[in-house]
Amino acid sequence: VWVILDQGLQECQDRGLLTGFPLQVGHEPLPPTVGRNVLGRKVLYLPGFFTYARHIVDVDGTRGLFRGLTPRLISSTLSTLTRGSVKKAFPLEDMEHVSNKDDVKTSLRKVVKETSHEMMMQCVSRVVSHPLHVISMRCMVQFVGREVKYSGVLSAIARILKEEGILGFFVGLVPHILGDVIFLWCCNLLAHFINTYAVDDNFSQASVIRSYTKFVMGIAVSMLTYPFLLVGDLMAVNNCGLRAGLPPYAPAFTSWIHCWRYLSAQAQLFRGSSLLFRRAPMPASCFPID
Repeated sequence: VWVILDQGLQECQDRGLLTGFPLQVGHEPLPPTVGRNVLGRKVLYLPGFFTYARHIVDVDGTRGLFRGLTPRLISSTLSTLTRGSVKKAFPLEDMEHVSNKDDVKTSLRKVVKETSHEMMMQCVSRVVSHPLHVISMRCMVQFVGREVKYSGVLSAIARILKEEGILGFFVGLVPHILGDVIFLWCCNLLAHFINTYAVDDNFSQASVIRSYTKFVMGIAVSMLTYPFLLVGDLMAVNNCGLRAGLPPYAPAFTSWIHCWRYLSAQAQLFRGSSLLFRRAPMPASCFPID
């Protein structure tokens, strides 16, 4: 509900994938339920996306599902326009694309060149759109503390400028960019090596498989780089005056590295990444079962 996806692989690069942001900050207003895993053992499951969507509707009405939508739409539009402008300034037509006729060394060189071009576009678009992303995150997370501090885009811009200065618009930018860069290089290189060494040219469906390899790798790599998204989003709201960015939900982090280390120590680097089957971080035996 809260994520507007850009076209192509940027769907994976955003990696929010409809995950409710209050879940990322550790807000669990509903109790876990007892279930069984595939081995039949009792485990605790936290409420999933649809359960929390119903909870939000019960508390705020349908409108509550769309907190932060306006700045998110603007952020997504800025990202798309920026990528288009960079692509015009450095057109792909001037670059060599990978061909089945290329030898290993030549094809790898072309992949590196193409990925560098994609990385430049993504980094520029991320920097331009990040201020609106920060505003969107803060609008969403107000649900936790029932605040109305960020009620509109213009008023949010004025508030951040007054309280945090220009740097307030770029909190959490570094982990987001690192995640984007790692995602692009891993995705493109893995797809290239799979298409080159694992897909046999003699196979009748080789071209079809190759066309989907990059997309599948994007989904897989996006799961592995999710912690960068989480840390970036947490830093966007950390210690900004909202309840969700303060104890007991989170300490006042001094840097994104501090945030990463804290989440790692708590085994929470993938918090909020799952939509449906969310295992609670404690065994079911801790709770009485009738």
